[in-house]
Amino acid sequence: MITDKYLIREQNEALVLQTIIENKGLSRAQIAKETGLNKASVSSITTSLIDSGLVEETGIGQSGKTGGRKPIFVNFCGKAGLVIAFDLGYNYISGAISYLDGTIIRQFRERHLLNRENIIDYIEQYSKELLSAAPLTLHDVVGMTLAIHGIVVDNHIRFTPSYDLKDFPLKKELEKRFYFPIYLENEANLSALGEFTFSQSRDNLISISIHSGIGAGIIQDKRLQTGAYGQAGEIGHTILHPKGKACNCGNLGCLEKYASNLVVYQEFSKHYNLKHANSDLISQYYLCSDSFTQELINQQIYHQAIGINNLIMLCDPQLVIINSSLYAKIPKLLDKLESEINSQFAQKVSLTISNLGDTATLYGGIATAVQQFLHIPDLTFPR
Repeated sequence: MITDKYLIREQNEALVLQTIIENKGLSRAQIAKETGLNKASVSSITTSLIDSGLVEETGIGQSGKTGGRKPIFVNFCGKAGLVIAFDLGYNYISGAISYLDGTIIRQFRERHLLNRENIIDYIEQYSKELLSAAPLTLHDVVGMTLAIHGIVVDNHIRFTPSYDLKDFPLKKELEKRFYFPIYLENEANLSALGEFTFSQSRDNLISISIHSGIGAGIIQDKRLQTGAYGQAGEIGHTILHPKGKACNCGNLGCLEKYASNLVVYQEFSKHYNLKHANSDLISQYYLCSDSFTQELINQQIYHQAIGINNLIMLCDPQLVIINSSLYAKIPKLLDKLESEINSQFAQKVSLTISNLGDTATLYGGIATAVQQFLHIPDLTFPR
């Protein structure tokens, strides 16, 4: 029974804190009404949260018509701690340090070919640079999250198609060097969590990351869905052509071999005899009505629509978010995608281009560490 009492207290404390975070400027009486807890419990919990430095009193309201005590409003102390997040692509590393409320203090993005020989050194180097830009806070750094472009299960890297991090004990090695918790998660999953926590107020959404590969993060009933083996949302490795191109996952004809941005870059570079291409160059050609580029992207969208339609039928989301540098630079591509997804069932689903773009994964990393620290798994911040 003692354990049960402590558990109930912890759950109620998380409920009160979540209510304060998601509804700015509430009084204790309003918190009690929102949560359904009695006023005495709310008052005790709020006092405890104030003592911990996570909540502060911010002002006094007016008494009611019948008089009585004036309400005192409280808010979350969003700057009471720090979070570090990294996005570890095979050919780049980006990172940010933020406060608990997601306010980014400093961020960066640099091109590096990452591998198991250099990744620890880069993380240490950039962590020091990020920490040097941040002020001291009451709770210091509450966690670091690393986005992996591959399959991650319980902080263990199970598969990485583009770099040699499979089974590399990244979390274990970093825990030897840092004093705060370390979290590992799939890049697309974190992108979805970032959208849910800081950008899109939908209980059921899918964020589709279209970069060198294609992955989807799935939020259902406010919770990230990763599956039994961390493979939920691996839409890029669903089969488009059963006897098609070989994929390094072992299958033939995977969606991302036809519909990823990397495929577009490769075909564009080959056609124009270039060493490499990027979304800036390709968008310029597309917007200048270059026939080859337009047909190339139209084919990409056609293939994407097949995969996205299948995912919509499986997951039944309210919203699908497209995170792609090509869509960000050519927004009218979304209209083409919507016209390709013509199922009467899919017509109820909204499609949009990510507002967070490249930072969605970093925001998801921030969300992961904050949710763990505060013990609130479905936390969102006011938009």
